[in-house]
Amino acid sequence: MALEQLSVNKVFDGQLFKYKFKSAALAGLDAQFNLFLPANASNGGKVPLLTYLSGLTCTEDNAAQKGNFFGAAAKEGIALLFPDTSPRGAGIEGETDSWDFGVGAGFYLNATNPKWSKHYNMLTHITLELPQTLEAAGLPIDLTRQSIFGHSMGGHGALTFYLNSIFSGTKQYRSVSAFAPISNPINCPWGQKAFNGYLQGGVEEAKDRYDATELIKKLGKAPVHILIDYGTGDNFYKSGQLLPENFLKAARDAGYDEVQVRVRAQEGYDHSYYFMSTFGADHVHFHANFLKA
Repeated sequence: MALEQLSVNKVFDGQLFKYKFKSAALAGLDAQFNLFLPANASNGGKVPLLTYLSGLTCTEDNAAQKGNFFGAAAKEGIALLFPDTSPRGAGIEGETDSWDFGVGAGFYLNATNPKWSKHYNMLTHITLELPQTLEAAGLPIDLTRQSIFGHSMGGHGALTFYLNSIFSGTKQYRSVSAFAPISNPINCPWGQKAFNGYLQGGVEEAKDRYDATELIKKLGKAPVHILIDYGTGDNFYKSGQLLPENFLKAARDAGYDEVQVRVRAQEGYDHSYYFMSTFGADHVHFHANFLKA
């Protein structure tokens, strides 16, 4: 898992590195990611890690270029990790046929359908392989202090990774936030398409592991730190793909108050990076409360 550095750019007195490596989780395919290290990471100390998961059709570059996260991360002294959204180059029949399934749409799960299960293991890639790769490379990251956030499909991934880490007892992530997440994917077209394609058991298999609304019902009031923003002008919200109200109701029914689970409707904002860049610093500062505690 040796890292090959592809580029480096100075930004907000820190450095943004692009790396690639041969991913075992993705069956030997090349995987690329961006890593921002703030200036304080160069003085011998280790810094906390905030991982960002992108949405459908994106790569590791979109949020790094357009998310407006670096200024806040530099100020807080937090590293940012931007993984890709799916394997690239698997050559599976049909993986490039649609924009919302296959390449660019890995949905942050481990596939169990034999057609997809060799390569489409983004859950293992992001939660296990990437942290191990950073550690093996000797990068100044403190893996005992991790949080996670994401957008749309990546918001779904962030929420499920976080809730599963609490449910399993690993507590890998201290906090989670999301922009316009697919909050209840077993009940929306995007999620149903992904689960019925990637998973042998389809939507039924997804209920216990890959749906944030279902997962928060099962936590037994374990402490959580969750922030969600969505825009009321978001066409995907209006068309029923995101369903944040379902998640909020499940959280309130499970006994979580607005300190533990905040879901904010942002008037007039859409699904784009204009929305995310507006609230990006807010989310980084939210995570800093827990990463630096």
